[in-house]
Amino acid sequence: MDNILNTLEKILEERKSSSEDKSYVSSLYSKGVNSILEKVSEESEEVIQAVKEEGRDEVIHEVADLWFHIMVLLRHEDISIEEIELELARRFGVSGHEEKASRKK
Repeated sequence: MDNILNTLEKILEERKSSSEDKSYVSSLYSKGVNSILEKVSEESEEVIQAVKEEGRDEVIHEVADLWFHIMVLLRHEDISIEEIELELARRFGVSGHEEKASRKK
Protein backbone atom coordinates (compact mmCIF):
# COMPACT_ATOMS: atom_id res chain seq x y z
CA MET A 1 0.00 0.00 0.00
CA ASP A 2 1.23 3.48 -0.86
CA ASN A 3 1.79 5.86 2.02
CA ILE A 4 -1.74 7.02 2.74
CA LEU A 5 -0.57 10.37 4.15
CA ASN A 6 1.25 11.23 0.93
CA THR A 7 -1.76 10.16 -1.12
CA LEU A 8 -4.04 12.25 1.08
CA GLU A 9 -1.70 15.23 0.77
CA LYS A 10 -2.04 15.10 -3.04
CA ILE A 11 -5.82 14.90 -2.83
CA LEU A 12 -5.99 17.80 -0.36
CA GLU A 13 -3.87 19.90 -2.72
CA GLU A 14 -6.22 19.06 -5.61
CA ARG A 15 -9.21 20.14 -3.51
CA LYS A 16 -7.86 23.72 -3.52
CA SER A 17 -9.27 24.04 -7.03
CA SER A 18 -12.53 22.18 -6.37
CA SER A 19 -15.93 23.75 -5.98
CA GLU A 20 -16.68 24.40 -2.33
CA ASP A 21 -20.24 23.13 -2.70
CA LYS A 22 -18.89 19.75 -3.89
CA SER A 23 -15.90 19.40 -1.56
CA TYR A 24 -15.82 19.62 2.23
CA VAL A 25 -12.09 20.38 2.11
CA SER A 26 -12.56 23.11 -0.48
CA SER A 27 -15.24 24.68 1.72
CA LEU A 28 -12.79 24.70 4.64
CA TYR A 29 -10.12 26.33 2.48
CA SER A 30 -12.56 29.01 1.33
CA LYS A 31 -13.62 29.80 4.90
CA GLY A 32 -10.00 30.47 5.80
CA VAL A 33 -7.48 29.54 8.42
CA ASN A 34 -9.65 30.38 11.42
CA SER A 35 -12.29 27.84 10.39
CA ILE A 36 -9.61 25.22 9.85
CA LEU A 37 -8.12 26.01 13.25
CA GLU A 38 -11.55 25.64 14.84
CA LYS A 39 -11.81 22.15 13.35
CA VAL A 40 -8.32 21.25 14.61
CA SER A 41 -9.28 22.47 18.09
CA GLU A 42 -12.59 20.57 17.99
CA GLU A 43 -10.89 17.36 16.87
CA SER A 44 -8.18 17.75 19.53
CA GLU A 45 -10.85 17.95 22.20
CA GLU A 46 -12.54 14.86 20.78
CA VAL A 47 -9.26 12.92 20.98
CA ILE A 48 -8.87 13.94 24.62
CA GLN A 49 -12.44 12.91 25.39
CA ALA A 50 -12.04 9.59 23.59
CA VAL A 51 -8.89 8.74 25.55
CA LYS A 52 -10.58 9.59 28.84
CA GLU A 53 -14.02 8.10 28.22
CA GLU A 54 -14.12 5.88 25.15
CA GLY A 55 -12.42 2.74 23.93
CA ARG A 56 -9.45 2.13 21.70
CA ASP A 57 -11.48 2.13 18.47
CA GLU A 58 -12.90 5.58 19.20
CA VAL A 59 -9.42 6.94 19.97
CA ILE A 60 -8.21 5.66 16.59
CA HIS A 61 -11.23 7.22 14.87
CA GLU A 62 -10.74 10.59 16.53
CA VAL A 63 -6.98 10.68 15.94
CA ALA A 64 -7.64 9.99 12.25
CA ASP A 65 -10.03 12.97 12.22
CA LEU A 66 -7.42 15.16 13.92
CA TRP A 67 -4.65 14.12 11.54
CA PHE A 68 -6.92 14.78 8.58
CA HIS A 69 -7.68 18.32 9.74
CA ILE A 70 -4.02 18.96 10.59
CA MET A 71 -3.20 17.94 7.03
CA VAL A 72 -5.87 20.32 5.70
CA LEU A 73 -4.20 23.07 7.74
CA LEU A 74 -0.75 22.16 6.41
CA ARG A 75 -1.94 22.24 2.78
CA HIS A 76 -3.72 25.55 3.41
CA GLU A 77 -0.39 26.93 4.64
CA ASP A 78 1.55 25.21 1.80
CA ILE A 79 3.55 23.11 4.26
CA SER A 80 4.37 19.61 3.04
CA ILE A 81 4.56 16.36 4.93
CA GLU A 82 8.19 16.22 3.85
CA GLU A 83 8.92 19.45 5.72
CA ILE A 84 7.40 18.00 8.88
CA GLU A 85 9.37 14.78 8.42
CA LEU A 86 12.59 16.77 8.02
CA GLU A 87 11.89 18.66 11.24
CA LEU A 88 11.21 15.41 13.09
CA ALA A 89 14.40 13.90 11.63
CA ARG A 90 16.36 16.95 12.79
CA ARG A 91 15.12 16.33 16.33
CA PHE A 92 15.82 12.61 16.27
CA GLY A 93 18.32 11.64 18.94
CA VAL A 94 18.02 15.00 20.72
CA SER A 95 16.44 15.04 24.15
CA GLY A 96 13.11 16.82 24.33
CA HIS A 97 14.49 19.12 27.00
CA GLU A 98 17.48 20.07 24.83
CA GLU A 99 15.33 20.63 21.75
CA LYS A 100 12.90 22.86 23.60
CA ALA A 101 15.75 24.86 25.17
CA SER A 102 17.32 25.39 21.71
CA ARG A 103 14.25 27.16 20.29
CA LYS A 104 14.38 30.90 19.88
CA LYS A 105 12.21 32.76 22.32
